[in-house]
Amino acid sequence: MQVVFTSRDPQAAGLRLLAEQRLRFALRRLKTRVPRAEVELSDVNGPRGGVDKRCQLALRTDGVGPVVVSSVAADWRSALDRALARATRFLLREARRAQDMRRQRRRARAAEASAD
Repeated sequence: MQVVFTSRDPQAAGLRLLAEQRLRFALRRLKTRVPRAEVELSDVNGPRGGVDKRCQLALRTDGVGPVVVSSVAADWRSALDRALARATRFLLREARRAQDMRRQRRRARAAEASAD
């Protein structure tokens, strides 16, 4: 999986390695479905403070298409973890749907074959 990290904030740039590790860990079961991931960390309000650290994940997937998830929290680690959790839940749900559809088609073919 190719990981692209972008951030204009110098404090967030120090989280590059952590963001890549967390991303690879969270998507370890889905890495064959996600060939490219982009992580963007930004500070929405700038130096004013508050709940304004934003993490945006853009995942290029095989089968589902592009998936973009963002999260805002008080710190970048929380924002990153929330965005990863949402993206992982979505990708697992889509994988289960695809698996269920394949099962239904297989059962329908088996029923047709036995009816003939």
